[in-house]
Amino acid sequence: MHVFLVVVPIVGIIAKESPSSLQQELQELRGSASCPRSEPEFEMADIFYFCRRGVESILDDEVTKRFSAQELESWNLLTRSNYNFRHISLRLTVLWGLGVLIRYGILLPLRVTLAITGISLLVVLTTLVGFLPNRELRFYLSEKVHLMCFRICVRALTAIITYHNRENKPKNGGICVSNHTTPIDVIILANDGCYSMVGQVHGGLMGMMQRAMVKSSPHIWFERSEVKDRHLVAKRLSDHVADKTKQPILIFPEGTCINNTSVMMFKKGSFEIACTVYPVAIKYDPRFGDAFWNSSKFGLVNYLLRMMSSWAIVCSVWYLPPMNREEGEDAMQFANRVKAAIAAQGGLVDLIWDGGLKRAKVKDAFKEEQQKLYSKVLVGEQDEGDTTVVTSPSDSGSASPC
Repeated sequence: MHVFLVVVPIVGIIAKESPSSLQQELQELRGSASCPRSEPEFEMADIFYFCRRGVESILDDEVTKRFSAQELESWNLLTRSNYNFRHISLRLTVLWGLGVLIRYGILLPLRVTLAITGISLLVVLTTLVGFLPNRELRFYLSEKVHLMCFRICVRALTAIITYHNRENKPKNGGICVSNHTTPIDVIILANDGCYSMVGQVHGGLMGMMQRAMVKSSPHIWFERSEVKDRHLVAKRLSDHVADKTKQPILIFPEGTCINNTSVMMFKKGSFEIACTVYPVAIKYDPRFGDAFWNSSKFGLVNYLLRMMSSWAIVCSVWYLPPMNREEGEDAMQFANRVKAAIAAQGGLVDLIWDGGLKRAKVKDAFKEEQQKLYSKVLVGEQDEGDTTVVTSPSDSGSASPC
């Protein structure tokens, strides 16, 4: 049995030989690569092939690690990054304790006060502006109010933001798309310009903010029952971008938060609209505070408190040149082209996998596809050009036909 698992600390975890067909690899395991059987049949040695693929998938997983906090090369004196590092030495323990006093005793109260001020002003002022009868005056004042309130909220996070290529900022009648790491992505972008938000109607404090904001600015909120109606969503987006007086729409096509090391599959819905797309790349520096929101582990309030008790939120924002669909290019190809541009600019890994794997189970169709490949080998129908089964856990969710 030939096992090609080699630990490579710099280039990658697993070094593999050039891909060969499933039939060829099974024949090698059976010890009969030079003398194939006249009647293909199941052999116990076949199990080792799928076991090897399973181990490779676990060790060289490109997907599930994107849904947990990014690992740091050095400790930033936050126990949320490395819990036991404060016990290394007395000096480090003292520094950590001093940092706790500064972050929770001084910075956190000031930041919470700023956050409450910004949110309160946003709700009150957008509600008042919404009563103005003059549309142009209402939109003008709404932009000023949104910018002022979002900038107060940015200061509540002690966000240090560097904006690049401002000449490419999104314009009215277009759609702004960006990679998604955290809910505060919205605040980071709205700190430098006004956007029309798109999202589902919520309750509680979030719902109150949504109802106040939509009174003064043309945001697009969907009821829970409307979200799955693709035609209704597409129509409302198309109607919005057709009006050149309305602000650009802000959309995060990944549909979920990724840990700022990669960009995952973009949903094609926003790329089916006939308008200009303005790509934006956001890259956070985790050394001062990890901005990634692991929604399966922390609630929104708990997450925001963790952000406000970090040292700072440091990030860079790149406005990329506007992009349009090329002739003969479908929506999915266009989405992939935009995603690749964002990944390249932000120094992120460009992955093809769906971020929905964060919560959803792998589709049975992917598992059945691998079962069909193996069954073709058993009945002698597989072509020599057929490649091996996929080797990432998210490729099919299974490294074996079972």
